[in-house]
Amino acid sequence: LVRDKQLCSSWEKKMEAKREKALVKQYSLQLKDEKARQKEEKRKRREENLKRREENERKAEIVQVIRNTSKIKRMKKKHLRKIEKRDTLALLQKSQKQIRKSTFNYLKKKEENKSDHGVF
Repeated sequence: LVRDKQLCSSWEKKMEAKREKALVKQYSLQLKDEKARQKEEKRKRREENLKRREENERKAEIVQVIRNTSKIKRMKKKHLRKIEKRDTLALLQKSQKQIRKSTFNYLKKKEENKSDHGVF
C-alpha cells in the first residue's frame, strides 16, 4: 500500500498556526499604535512651537496705540492693511505702572535732595 500525505492537518499544527497568526496580528497592532503615538507627539510639539513663536512675535512687537480715530480715516490703504486691532488693556496697565513707578522714584529723589541740602 502507498500512503499519501494527509489531507487534513493535525490539531496541534492548526493551533500552532493560530497562535502564530495571533502573535503577528498583535505585533502589527503594536507597531501601528507606536506610529500613531509618535505622529500625535509630533503634532503636539508642532502646535506648541507655533504657539510659542506667535507669543514671542507678540512680545517683540512695537505697538503704537492710535487714540485719535480720525487719523485712521485719513490713512492710505497700504497703511491700513498693517493696522491690527488688539487688546491694549494690559499694555496700558503696564505703561501706567511704569509711569507711577518713575514718578515715585522722581519724587523720592527730590525729597532726598531737599533733606541733604537743607540741614547743616
